[in-house]
Parts: sequence; C-alpha cells; structure tokens
Amino acid sequence: MSYFYVIKHKTKEDENKSCAPQRNRTCTKTLKTKSMIKTEVFSIELQELAKFTKAISHPARLAILQFLAETKTCISGDISDYLPLSRSTVSQHLKDLKELGLIHGEIDGLKVNYCLCSSSIVKYLQMFDNFFAEIRTTNVHCDTKHK
Repeated sequence: MSYFYVIKHKTKEDENKSCAPQRNRTCTKTLKTKSMIKTEVFSIELQELAKFTKAISHPARLAILQFLAETKTCISGDISDYLPLSRSTVSQHLKDLKELGLIHGEIDGLKVNYCLCSSSIVKYLQMFDNFFAEIRTTNVHCDTKHK
C-alpha cells in the first residue's frame, strides 16, 4: 500500500526545478513513497483476505463478477457492451479482478474470453467465512447507549 505526499514549492527556484512553469501559483507535485503501513506484520491469511475485500469493494467489480456469474459461460469480447461503464473503466476493473485470480482472461484471436475462476472464489469465500465465524460466535455485547 502506498501513500502519496503533496509537496508545495513556494519559491520560484523550487517551482522551476520540479514542475512545469506556473506563474504566480504554488506548484503541487505528488510523489509516490514507500509503504507506510507494514502489511508483513500481519498473517498471510489477513493479507490475502484484505486483498480480496479490496477487490470486491467497488460496485463496478461486483457488477462484473455478477454479470459473469449470470451468463454461466465465458464471455468473449467487450464486457463494457453489457455494463453501464466505459471500456477503460471496465478494463481497469477486469485487470484488478484478474490480478487477484477471481477471473481469467485468455486471448482468443482479437478477443479476450473472460471466465470466473471458481476455485479462487471458493478459496476466498472460505477465508471470509472462517474469519467471520469467530466474530459471529463471540458472546460480547456492547451497550452503546450512554446513561
């Protein structure tokens, strides 16, 4: 996970060194830095679960998964024809889902065949269920009302 810092250069000299010339304006440059949160201190299971929840946290990615599930077959061609999203948006979300292994995309000539990867989905759902099983069975009740 990366964070971005915004560095504002106030002097004309700084502005010329790091940004395109901008007269009478503060120049803003965004720099990508090294990870600030050390995910490696968490278990592999929690890291994997976090990646899964991040992948399914966007409605567009959920819509793509739902569409692929409803079609019950691999989709050849442009999925954006079936969703209310632009091609570039669908492409980015497909990339995210593919990187996690929730879908496969195989090139077939000029088209790409997209399919759900059932084994990965089952694996992540089992991890999700195992994680929440412990929470579900916890017998602690918090009273949030103040007296």
